[in-house]
Amino acid sequence: MEAEGPVFAAGDVAWILTACALVLMMTLPGLALFYGGMVRRQNVLATLMTAVGAAGLVTVFWVVAGYSFAFGGGGTGVFGGFDRLLLSGLSLDSEAAGLPEAIFILFQMTFAIITVAIIAGAVAERMSFKAWMIFIPAWLLVVYAPIAHWVWGGGFLAEAGVLDFAGGAVVHISSGVAGLVLALKLGPRRGYPGEGHPPHNMVLTVIGAGLLWVGWFGFNGGSALAANALAAHAALVTQIAAATAALVWALIEWITRGKPSVLGAASGAVAGLVGITPAAGFVEPYAAFIIGAVAATACYYAVTLLKAALKFDDSLDAFGLHGVGGFVGAILTGVFAAQAVGGTSGAVEGDVMLIWTQTWGALAAAAWCAVATFAIAWLLERAIKLRVDEEDEVTGLDVALHGESA
Repeated sequence: MEAEGPVFAAGDVAWILTACALVLMMTLPGLALFYGGMVRRQNVLATLMTAVGAAGLVTVFWVVAGYSFAFGGGGTGVFGGFDRLLLSGLSLDSEAAGLPEAIFILFQMTFAIITVAIIAGAVAERMSFKAWMIFIPAWLLVVYAPIAHWVWGGGFLAEAGVLDFAGGAVVHISSGVAGLVLALKLGPRRGYPGEGHPPHNMVLTVIGAGLLWVGWFGFNGGSALAANALAAHAALVTQIAAATAALVWALIEWITRGKPSVLGAASGAVAGLVGITPAAGFVEPYAAFIIGAVAATACYYAVTLLKAALKFDDSLDAFGLHGVGGFVGAILTGVFAAQAVGGTSGAVEGDVMLIWTQTWGALAAAAWCAVATFAIAWLLERAIKLRVDEEDEVTGLDVALHGESA
């Protein structure tokens, strides 16, 4: 008589499959529209295409090597290993985190896709599409997969007690810092900041922000990796933080500029979603209000005062929203982590050292990301041009790079 394989809970399988679809929707069409509405009219298709390129190439290279580097066995605490290249050993009976391993692979793949796609916002309207498509697999394998292993694959940050429920360091800090490095490497858009670069279609941006907001329930709720009370709790605090941040950003604009903007409210919601991401499975609802408010405030001043003071052109505020929001969320997780939610106490409950653990964990991810991203860009620049020609930048990347016009 043949031995029976593992029996998986149907509810868990159904929920994580749904979460996979929600997280993929965050990139296509969510982030694509969010970014596409903020660029100039002549660059909207090229901006959408960066998200399409990320979805395609990350999928291929996640299967080839990314999953193995992040979650393979026999790792050193820094790197997963080579044993799962091309998903070697995967079968219908394979299990990961109590789920069919195929679902776990797919779920983690969707996280990798959106992480890479976020970076494109920092270099919108000036990076060569050829350079972008070569950059994607290099960054995925050298930066994202190792950091994912450090935090979620049993690596040294996990062993040190760093908490990152759904990707504050793995997704948002890494993408934000990478975006900043590329933006500095490429230099500002032509005419920036003297010439305005106003969004061409705020309707697209709000639709994109709405899809991101909805998809984030799969992003954070799905990170419980089961259809259980923790998933419900993560979804609840996600909504609280997003709504609070949207209101706080709008209020800051109302006070400082006299009018709350649609772009501001949408950006605030994203800031709150980013801020709550590392904390969603560890904090109580009251903390979500504080995290949302602090993330919105920090990100608002990052995309206004900090950006103006340092004079870097992070086109669509990938660093200002994701990098800064990710840092805020990571550190505040150390403040508000509650024993009753995630089983770990933060500073509010007496363990002040968790703030230090969260801080150095975030800085470790940021440091590796900054160094490795710069190295990739430096090497890539020796082979091809990173930036489009000035004439193409003036004409618009839609026609210059893709031969199409929106």
